[in-house]
Amino acid sequence: MKSIPAHHHQHRSQSGGIDRRKFLGALGSGAVALGGSSLFGIGDALAQRFVLREDKFGRMFPRLDPFFDRATDALNAALLEIGKPGGILDANDNLAAGPVALIVDPALNVNNPNNPTHTAGTTFMGQFMDHDMTFDLTSALGEPTEPEDSPNARTPALDLDSVYGGGPKKSPQLYGHQGSKIKFKVEFGGLFEDLPRTNNQTAIIADPRNDENLIIAGLQVAFLLFHNRAVDYVKARRPRWDSDEVFEEAQRLTRWHYQWMIVHEFLPLFIGQALTDEILHHGRKFYRTRTAFIPVEFQGAVYRFGHTMIRPSYRANLAGDPGGNPATGAPAFFAMIFDPAGEGQADPVDLRGNARAPRRFIGWQTFFNFGAIPRPSGIGTLGEDVRPNKLIDGRISTPLFNLPLQTIAGAVPPTPQSLPQRNLLRQVTWSLPSGQKIAREIDVDPLTRSELRELSPYGFNLDRSTPLWYYVIKEGVRANGLTLGPVGGRIVGEVIIGLLELDRHSYLSRERGWKPTLPQIDGNVTGEFRMIDFLAYAGVDPTSRGQ
Repeated sequence: MKSIPAHHHQHRSQSGGIDRRKFLGALGSGAVALGGSSLFGIGDALAQRFVLREDKFGRMFPRLDPFFDRATDALNAALLEIGKPGGILDANDNLAAGPVALIVDPALNVNNPNNPTHTAGTTFMGQFMDHDMTFDLTSALGEPTEPEDSPNARTPALDLDSVYGGGPKKSPQLYGHQGSKIKFKVEFGGLFEDLPRTNNQTAIIADPRNDENLIIAGLQVAFLLFHNRAVDYVKARRPRWDSDEVFEEAQRLTRWHYQWMIVHEFLPLFIGQALTDEILHHGRKFYRTRTAFIPVEFQGAVYRFGHTMIRPSYRANLAGDPGGNPATGAPAFFAMIFDPAGEGQADPVDLRGNARAPRRFIGWQTFFNFGAIPRPSGIGTLGEDVRPNKLIDGRISTPLFNLPLQTIAGAVPPTPQSLPQRNLLRQVTWSLPSGQKIAREIDVDPLTRSELRELSPYGFNLDRSTPLWYYVIKEGVRANGLTLGPVGGRIVGEVIIGLLELDRHSYLSRERGWKPTLPQIDGNVTGEFRMIDFLAYAGVDPTSRGQ
């Protein structure tokens, strides 16, 4: 097998060459640096949950051969060509039209259509969940790697270790709000809440990826505030409990309401309600493990379907930029998700993270549907402000073909900055089976060569043996781009439900019939709970802010 040219993968000191014992030791000390951020709390979380296999990646379909015969430079070159800027995956968004027009002008959405069943926040909740389940720090792009040799720096569970770290005693740098050792630090350096930051604007959080962009940073701080309010809720009802008991109960409430939203709101959006119900009621057929682990089919391919849903631009908020240029949407703050012009700016023109300024907060009515609730202005409803994300259809928004290096964990130039190129090379990294092989294994009709004919010119029989990530996003077309298709949906559904069932602390494992106990946005406790209720309880919804 030929080696990969140096410019195709990370520097070995950041990838497969790292010593396992030194790696875990560095995690425990918080010394591993990722794009300028320290990995606060991850080592503590691993120490709590470390068991054989849980700390490593694995395979969901171990009997299936890779989509390729041999890993070669030529294969990697073909994948890089498929994923290049301006290539067959590029939606070719008219970036020159500006961030406002890309949202409001229907003519600019023809080649990158909106998903009428998803709001813009669905994408970022999916990203938040990903960061809660999986973190690969060692594999090298395009170099075949055994999953069992690669540590997962997150617990394989939807347990919010990406928020809690090792808890107040093992990750004390995360806690201390208003003098309370069991509340998260939250700062207010801008117009509204922000993550706690060092002097160089590095976020002090358990997973540095949750400051990759402004939206996910906003979600992270909402979780911090939700927990802090849950602490007050528990204290008021259990005044004789000590701080450890209060923390554990507030953590449970936060986790269980989050898990409820995953099962009842977000998973149905990803895979459809029918498949969600089937897996919940009739069991998992292929992710049949008794020990939780993250399959590389999920981590390296299928769960990356969310990259097709990302818009080129977003309206971060409606009133955060009152002194800005009206021609660019002010007083609302419109921006590209990423823009090279934002590099090195204290208040970037785009939505990258690692920055603080008064306009850099999220107005959640753009991202989730608050329905008929009146706007704080008294004119119209909050539901009129929501915006959609993009279809799951194999078209990727143009800004994702030029990622800022700070968003790529462990990146050492030169490295591919096209997200599709990175995804495609990762199919070689994990020697993943083709989408067609998995379709036959789970007994569904595979995509035809005609449906993948654009791959034929690249050789390697890619239209008959298709890299799993590419296959899954193209399979979404069969579901009209609204949800994943049968291969993608089955893998995502079984892994997410499986992780919840295998976690002895989750509501689905401990108390399957549990219903939410915290109030919804209208103040009533009904046993239901959605994202808008979560944001209201955290105090970041438009009504709470008067925006």
